[in-house]
Amino acid sequence: MSRKLYVNLPVSDLDASVAFFTALGFTFDANFTDENATCMIVNEDTAVMLLVEKRFSDFTDKTIIDARTSTEVLFTISAESREEVDQLVRTAVANGGSTVDAPKDHGFMYDWGFQDVDGHNWGVMWMDMSQLPQE
Repeated sequence: MSRKLYVNLPVSDLDASVAFFTALGFTFDANFTDENATCMIVNEDTAVMLLVEKRFSDFTDKTIIDARTSTEVLFTISAESREEVDQLVRTAVANGGSTVDAPKDHGFMYDWGFQDVDGHNWGVMWMDMSQLPQE
């Protein structure tokens, strides 16, 4: 059985988050969008629910961390090429994000990352499976 994945992410300013991720090429499902939340489509099986912090709190009794000072999770999205990795990170920075570390070239894999406008870490990665180290 194939399952869908819904990641729930607290955001401080929904409009700013939507603008940020729209600039990166993501789209949103209007059926799951109101003033408190939106559903960002990653692919047909994966979505990220961006929830204003007050709405996010409806789903947990735990404290919402400040993603600028604590790590909650590391998201990684794939890219079609090394150039697309760089382009996505540069677009993120141009739209209010910041870089995470420097690009890393592992030979078969190239990755770089950014923080979104709420400080959540997003990795962008390209892999050449033909160059995957063989054991």
